[in-house]
Amino acid sequence: MEAILLVGGAGTRLHPLTLTVPKPLLPVVNATLTEHQIALAKAHGITRIILGTSYKAEIFQEILKDGSHLGVELEYAFEPEPLGTGGAIRNAAEKLQSGPTDPVAIFNGDVLSQVNITQLVQVFYRHYADVVLYLTRVADPKNFGLVPTALDGQVIAFTEKPQNDSEIITDQINAGLYIFKRSVIDEIPYGEVVSVEREVFPGLLENKFKVFADVQDCYWLDLGTPKSFIKGARDLISEKFFSPIFNSSNFEFWAASSSQINPTALVTGASAIGPGCSLGANNQVHASVLFDSVQTASEVILDNSILAGGVKIQAGVTVRNSVIGANVLLKTGTLLENCRIWPETEIQGEFHNMDFLSQK
Repeated sequence: MEAILLVGGAGTRLHPLTLTVPKPLLPVVNATLTEHQIALAKAHGITRIILGTSYKAEIFQEILKDGSHLGVELEYAFEPEPLGTGGAIRNAAEKLQSGPTDPVAIFNGDVLSQVNITQLVQVFYRHYADVVLYLTRVADPKNFGLVPTALDGQVIAFTEKPQNDSEIITDQINAGLYIFKRSVIDEIPYGEVVSVEREVFPGLLENKFKVFADVQDCYWLDLGTPKSFIKGARDLISEKFFSPIFNSSNFEFWAASSSQINPTALVTGASAIGPGCSLGANNQVHASVLFDSVQTASEVILDNSILAGGVKIQAGVTVRNSVIGANVLLKTGTLLENCRIWPETEIQGEFHNMDFLSQK
């Protein structure tokens, strides 16, 4: 079975992390988000995946190559200009080898999930469906696309991000994974900007295609914001979320084998310490994510923060609820709270609720 994985977005909500690396290639503990998604697909029998790329497309092939080390075959479909979710699917479909009636799985590239893809395919065949959507339930659905269904699972309507409470007619939301009949993808105009959520799905209903949904109450998380990104990493470490390519041995933290943690440092809150990191004496690291090669001196406090690769922190620095871009230098005497620090920046002083562009 084949799949299309949409990884072309710019990930602006995760700035400054995504100024240097596409969001799907950010490390979620021991592997990139895309690698966790590929592992899930492989576990459900998907052997060939087309990656729909656009933003910083060349980095995907540099890191993931042909997919053989992941046990799948990877192909790349590039969009010179973003075509929207529907246009991206149609563009990537040019690389498919499936027959016209075969099912093709389509993933959004920014979600951690334990969706049962095999079950979605079973729904596809049971109902002779044209499309099957994976739906999940959320407590507050107003920021999502709503999908009410009939008792047999047939989709009744699509409501994109309701404007007021009266439009909230269900807690079932589009969770960003679909099974398409291969021939139905060809209904999407080629080379045009098209939204699968706002145009393709409503159009299929209007034209009497058989659109069904499967509601699964499994783990699901959109990693689009710093807060949710930290949550995803912590959930993986604490085994609230399971990935086929990660085994947790310590719920308090995960550290790559090449990292060095001073014996007096205290690491808690399911923090992730990436490869090549070095934590100094009397550090306190809580509920934070450190990418590769982060270096900290003594008496550093990191709390609910993300530090990109190559960050260097001098003694006595405190960072809370902040996102630090690649190769930043935080000097002694710095306190950051609710800040975003852009790559290649040098910072010294006390700052709250601020964004910093490069000052180097």
